Amino acid sequence: MSRIVAPQGEMAHWQALVAEAGSHVGVHLDEELESYLVFTLMRYLSRPDMAQRALALDFLQAFHEHATLRNESLRDVGDQCLLVSGLFPQRARRRRTRVGYYVDLGRSAYHNLAEGLTQLADLFERLARQFVNAMDVLQAMRLIGRDTPALDPLLAWDLWNETGSRSAKQALARHTDGQAIHLASSRKH
Repeated sequence: MSRIVAPQGEMAHWQALVAEAGSHVGVHLDEELESYLVFTLMRYLSRPDMAQRALALDFLQAFHEHATLRNESLRDVGDQCLLVSGLFPQRARRRRTRVGYYVDLGRSAYHNLAEGLTQLADLFERLARQFVNAMDVLQAMRLIGRDTPALDPLLAWDLWNETGSRSAKQALARHTDGQAIHLASSRKH
């Protein structure tokens, strides 16, 4: 992993924001996952091109690379899927795909990365399992201090139905007083 050097105040700001967002959505990430999320946010803060990549192609290409490059590529795909699904879920619709696509791809990238590592394997396996919770924290960050939800009702329903996202369920509750129910579908949860 690349080492991130940032002013102490900036890191503390991100940590506080991630912790507040987790509390807001009712998700508790352990210290290691919370720290990873903070470092990921800081790492991609200056990369606006991040969301323009064809992540599925990057994922497939990773398996043709040497172990070190493969691990870097898989981590990048997982991180970018997490950030797109958490911070920019509307981009999925503009690309005519589901947010769940990014969730599935990101989980896969982290899981495959964990299988190829000896050190940090546990961290990346937990990221694969906790992907939706980390995404929910990112989506909740967008709500802090704003009235506009990150998800419109249709996007929220689709994401909640597909992944069980707490953030999506809360977004649904803000739009209706009805009770959301899961519908049986061919998609896996």
